[in-house]
Amino acid sequence: VRGRPAGTSPTLIFEDEGPSPMMQDPQEVLAETREVAHEAAEVMAEPMEQVLQKVYGWGDQLIALLPNLLVALLVLLLFWLIGRGMRKVARSAVLRMSHNEALSRLAGTVAAFVVMVVGLFIALGLLQLEKTVTSLLAGAGVLGLALGFAFQDITANFLAGVTISLRKPFSNGDLIESNDYTGIVDEITLRTTRLHTGQGQTVLIPNKSVFENPIVNYTSSGRRRLDLECGVSYDDDLDKAREVALKAVEHLEGREEGSPTDFFYTEFGGSSIDFLLRIWLADTSQRTYKEVRGRAIEALKVAFDEADISIPFPIRTLDFGIRGGEPLSAMLRDGGSDG
Repeated sequence: VRGRPAGTSPTLIFEDEGPSPMMQDPQEVLAETREVAHEAAEVMAEPMEQVLQKVYGWGDQLIALLPNLLVALLVLLLFWLIGRGMRKVARSAVLRMSHNEALSRLAGTVAAFVVMVVGLFIALGLLQLEKTVTSLLAGAGVLGLALGFAFQDITANFLAGVTISLRKPFSNGDLIESNDYTGIVDEITLRTTRLHTGQGQTVLIPNKSVFENPIVNYTSSGRRRLDLECGVSYDDDLDKAREVALKAVEHLEGREEGSPTDFFYTEFGGSSIDFLLRIWLADTSQRTYKEVRGRAIEALKVAFDEADISIPFPIRTLDFGIRGGEPLSAMLRDGGSDG
């Protein structure tokens, strides 16, 4: 809108801004589109070229390593076969030494694993991946150290189980005493030893406790002895008591034939002269031990009664008076006379 004289109507003047986009020539629009696409292609060409070069480089490396890759696969296959053979050899060797199935399986697995690890490292070396081998070794060391600290008790029980299986202080079916438990060994695993007690209970004892504490094996020697303590009165004939006691248990059922029975006087007791009978048993089982002990006690009591030999009750002598040595009756009598 331009300036105008007073009293005249305003006049609108439009300047020519060129043709509208809707009115442009289609050929020009197409040319501009092609130009923009070409510029975009030039911008994307460099990254795409780098990516393709990387892929082509990997392909070239793969082709170059293809012979080594085939050799590495053959090495892995060879070591896998060797590992299978080593597993069988290790299991057979451990079974001959320990007769423990769990330990033999463990030994076979460890042998096969070690062989496969060696084969894997050789294969990685053929593929020129030495840094990977170094990283794997470092990682395995750190992992083993962490697991060792985290599972100390489990590791201790495991190592104790391996030691017990190799040393064989007892076997399945043996009667043993360990950690205040007495029973027949039912199973020896790598973590626990299972006992079956005479009361019909099953006791699981950690191998670490079994290994660190004394073990009494009643079966390993094939013989077991019964030690029976008793006593006779001070008034009895000691030679006669010895003869009667030995004769009472001479033909005892469950006694080992051919083994002599020992008789020893052990001490002057509070109310008796004590003695010890040692009888060898024909069987090492706990049942035989209990039965023979009971029969021996019955036989001694009957034989002593028939021979008029007394097994005295505990006797206590009480002295009175300031210095002692005064019987109760005398103290009562003196006390009555003073009154």
